[in-house]
Amino acid sequence: MQIDKLRGRTLDQLFDAILSLKDREECYQFFDDLATINEIQSLAQRLEVARMLQEGFTYHKIEDETGASTATISRVKRCLNYGNDSYQMTLDRVHKE
Repeated sequence: MQIDKLRGRTLDQLFDAILSLKDREECYQFFDDLATINEIQSLAQRLEVARMLQEGFTYHKIEDETGASTATISRVKRCLNYGNDSYQMTLDRVHKE
């Protein structure tokens, strides 16, 4: 995993902080303080790109609907095909609720 290079106390602290959030409103508050609007939009956009790729949308349709670049779409697709299956896992969990 690429993120293994970053493993350590500070990243553990970040993930533990995220895991401590109790609801969506706490997420809004935490991420509002933690990240810029552009960073939050980029993360949300990537997850939406993953959902659309899984549902079979074309790059063109994904570009039109999300504003994502073909480079971003390709990166997400590479993660879907060769990554840790985390997009699939989280999207499955979210859609079950």
